[in-house]
Amino acid sequence: MTTPPSIAVRPLVLLGAGGHAKVLLSLVRAAGHAVLGVCDPALAREGVSSWRGVAVLGGDEALDRCSPDQVDLVNGIGQLVGGAAREKVFEAQVSRGFRFPALVHPSAWVDSSAVLDAGVQVMAGAVVQADARIGDNSIVNTGARVDHDCVIGPHVHLAPGATLCGTVHVGARGFVGAGATIIQGIRIGDGAVVGAGSAVVRDVSSGQRWLGNRPQPSA
Repeated sequence: MTTPPSIAVRPLVLLGAGGHAKVLLSLVRAAGHAVLGVCDPALAREGVSSWRGVAVLGGDEALDRCSPDQVDLVNGIGQLVGGAAREKVFEAQVSRGFRFPALVHPSAWVDSSAVLDAGVQVMAGAVVQADARIGDNSIVNTGARVDHDCVIGPHVHLAPGATLCGTVHVGARGFVGAGATIIQGIRIGDGAVVGAGSAVVRDVSSGQRWLGNRPQPSA
C-alpha cells in the first residue's frame, strides 16, 4: 500500500503521548495538518483532558467512536530494539479499516521518485533520495539519510543521524542506531540491529547484531 506525501490527509488522531509522539505532534503541526486529539491510556487514567494543546480523547477505546472514513491515525508509539508494540498498534488499526498516511516534516527532503508506504514518518532534516522505498510503519528519524535505490522493509527504525548509502536493503523490523553508517550495497536482514555509531561494511544476517565495526556472536 503506497501513500505518497502529497495524499490528502484527514483530521488526525495521535496514538500515544510519549517522546516519539511529541516529535510527531510537532511534525504534523509544522506540516499544517489538523489534529483532532490524542488517545493514550495513561493520560485517560489520570483524568487529563488536554496534552500539549490537543484534546485527550481517552484510551484505546476512544477509537471506537471514530470512523475510518473521517479520521486518519498517527502512530505515536516509539520503536525500541526488540519491541513489538508499535507494529501491533499499526496492524490492529489497519485491520479495522483505519489509514495511517505517510508524514513528512517540511524541512525534510524526499525525492519525487521515492515511495513512502503507509504510516511512514520522515522527521525533520531527514533525506530520502531517488528511487528509495520506505516500507509500512517505518521511521526515518531526525537527520537520517537514505540514499538512492535503498529499500527499507516494514516496521524499521532508522534512528537520528543514521546514514544509508546507495542500494542498501534493510529487512523487516530492522533497527539502525543513531549515527550509524551503512556503505553502499549492504543487506541488513530481518530483525537485525545495527548499534549506534557503527560502520557496516558487510551484510548483516537476520536477527544479528552489529556493533562498532564487526558483527556480534549469536547468544
